[in-house]
This record gives sequence, C-alpha cells and structure tokens, in this order.
Amino acid sequence: MDVLPHERLKAYEGRSAARAGVGKDLVNAPMIRHWCEAVGDTGPAYRGPDAIAPPTMLQAWTMGGLSGHTDRSGAFDELFALLDGAGYTSVVATDCEQEYLRPLRPGDRITFDAVIEAVSERKTTKLGTGHFVTTRMDIRADG
Repeated sequence: MDVLPHERLKAYEGRSAARAGVGKDLVNAPMIRHWCEAVGDTGPAYRGPDAIAPPTMLQAWTMGGLSGHTDRSGAFDELFALLDGAGYTSVVATDCEQEYLRPLRPGDRITFDAVIEAVSERKTTKLGTGHFVTTRMDIRADG
C-alpha cells in the first residue's frame, strides 16, 4: 500500500459528501415489519395504525442499495478513489453515533446532506493499515 501525504487527505475535510440526497423509498410499514422480524424486535410501537420506525432503522432509509448512490459529491468519490488507488480498498464501519429528534412514521420522506468531517493519519489496527474517514450526515423527515 502506498503512503498518502496526510495533507492531501486533510484537504477533503469540510467538503460535501452528499447534498440534497433523497431516500429511495418513503418510510413504510413493510420495511419496518421486515426489519423487526429480522432482528427479533417485537416492540408494540412498531406495529399497528400508529406505528413508528425503530430508531435504529434511520440509516436504512439513506442507504444506496444494490443500485448505489446517485447523490454523492465529487469530493467523496475523489477521496475514496484516491484511497482505493493507494491500496486502501476496504471500508469497515466501526462507529455510528445517532441523535433522534422525533420518531419516523410511515409516509415520511427522508432527505439528507453529508460532510467529510475528518480523515485520519495512517493507522494500524488489528484489521490492518488504513485511514479513518469520519462523515456526518444530517437527516430530515419531511423537511
């Protein structure tokens, strides 16, 4: 693997990773049911006419799925192409912090923006050598 100058990677900090992204589907009862069945969550709040989505599903509404992302910024793609070209081709999610302001309900339209907050210096962990890329995603439901 090539060593990338940290200054070159830091140049991406503060740049947009996605702007005006839109969830591919409205929040919906079938996906909530599938999720709850898959993880064994039998919470009564996730069933019935006033059902809400489990908070841990938040990220599911923003995922690109098999067809990928169409709302990523050029900076995000450039950064990952740079890392890929240097031999850092794997992405390992190691942490996710979330804050919920209200529950999601069926029919909500999810929109989001994301920013590249930080790119670490080269690090070695038990999983190998690479860089930590920290992004922040701001998600809105119906505006």
